[in-house]
Amino acid sequence: MLSNILETSRLYLRHLTENDVTPNYVSWLNDKEVNRYLESRFRHYSIEDVVEFIRNVRNEKHSAFFGVFLKKTDKHIGNIKIDEIHEYHLRGTIGLLLGDKSEWGKGYATEAIAAVTQYGFDQLKLVKVCAGCYESNKGSKKAFEKVGYKAEGLLRNQVETGSGREGIWQLGILPGELLL
Repeated sequence: MLSNILETSRLYLRHLTENDVTPNYVSWLNDKEVNRYLESRFRHYSIEDVVEFIRNVRNEKHSAFFGVFLKKTDKHIGNIKIDEIHEYHLRGTIGLLLGDKSEWGKGYATEAIAAVTQYGFDQLKLVKVCAGCYESNKGSKKAFEKVGYKAEGLLRNQVETGSGREGIWQLGILPGELLL
């Protein structure tokens, strides 16, 4: 049976429900600083939009979507997913949103990435986990590399940022390379 709760030293990750959709959570998705590296930044979100998204992702066979919570306070600080899970090629792709800006720079992204990567290998039996991040998103790239991800390539001039074009780093990790 697949685990519904993942734990690290300071965090727990669990599947989100409609009850987790708060005005604070929705505000992350509409905050230009929080979402500047997300493809979801191109629209405005309402509580109803996010509730519908959670309902849809819960029924998605090729995705596992977790909220990131602080153990000490139960505070919801972000989300992480592994999706594009390919049953034949045994790979998946991680995406991360650390929405609570007061918790940035504390290593929570690295902990969450390590936990979901381990979940991918142990529970989903993946043989590769991938990730991508904007070329200028040095914090995200660093968090993945701390866990053991390797930069596998740069897709040059891949996206329009609103202030110009930039590349997307493609990263990957194999079983046995996880550092944390």
